[in-house]
Amino acid sequence: MLAGMLAVMVTGCSSQSPHTSSTRAPTPQSVSAHVPGDSGSPSGAGTSTTPASPPTTTGPAPPTTLNSSCKPPPQHPNPVILVPGTYGVTSWQLIGPALANLGYCVYTFTYGNNETGNIVTSAHELATFVSHLLKVTGASHVAIVGHSQGGMMPRYYIKFLAGAGKVAKLIGLAPSNHGTLDPSALGALTGCIACAQQQAGSAFLAKLNSGDETPPPVDYTVIETIYDTVVVPYTSAFLTGPATRVTNITLQQECPGDLSNHLTLPTDPVALQWVENALASSGPARSSFVPVC
Repeated sequence: MLAGMLAVMVTGCSSQSPHTSSTRAPTPQSVSAHVPGDSGSPSGAGTSTTPASPPTTTGPAPPTTLNSSCKPPPQHPNPVILVPGTYGVTSWQLIGPALANLGYCVYTFTYGNNETGNIVTSAHELATFVSHLLKVTGASHVAIVGHSQGGMMPRYYIKFLAGAGKVAKLIGLAPSNHGTLDPSALGALTGCIACAQQQAGSAFLAKLNSGDETPPPVDYTVIETIYDTVVVPYTSAFLTGPATRVTNITLQQECPGDLSNHLTLPTDPVALQWVENALASSGPARSSFVPVC
């Protein structure tokens, strides 16, 4: 049932605190990264070139409950859904508390037989989840932050299941947008349906990436590391689309000493700054943004 997959990170719903590579190119207590205020529009608002301050990564995640009464505040009108990767091997210990403490209503979502089931079915589960969440929160749109498969699967929902009218932003951390060339990286030989679908050249990915990869009006941000040995090559994470709605980020372009890999990317302080920037911007993450390394 839906209630079984809804885990809501309770926030105080209070006020907030707070270069990109070219498309397809290589290239809590508190979180002090500066994020300008949202305007209340579905895409958020605010622009700034002020470098962020280093985020603090202390404190446990906010408690999770069912049927939270959290209502998105005007400065953060879009509930944030955290979508994990295959086998659920994603830690939201950094991103979840940081966003909650900035005043976002943050929700976790699990899907598809421990994230191994048919991705089309998982996308339908996400569609049901989003519709219910919008109903209970009164919001008109959501923002999605997904890791690995969790950054790619929502694109099917957006493109084929009318999700484009309900998702304001999709932020992918090492998403498997064009699959991987490594047949062992995702366990494709172990009976995992989603793993086989994430192999480069699969019929599923051919359909997903045919035509427009980034349907409007959603804003897309991809955050990737050159040390990704699961999504191979790492540039296959990147999306094509207009710069006004699509930003591809290689962490090492601004922070060459960042050693984050596929699994550790969600717990990387630099990646967190990019996530915060993407959520707070009026479009995707800003190319002028300079994170603190």
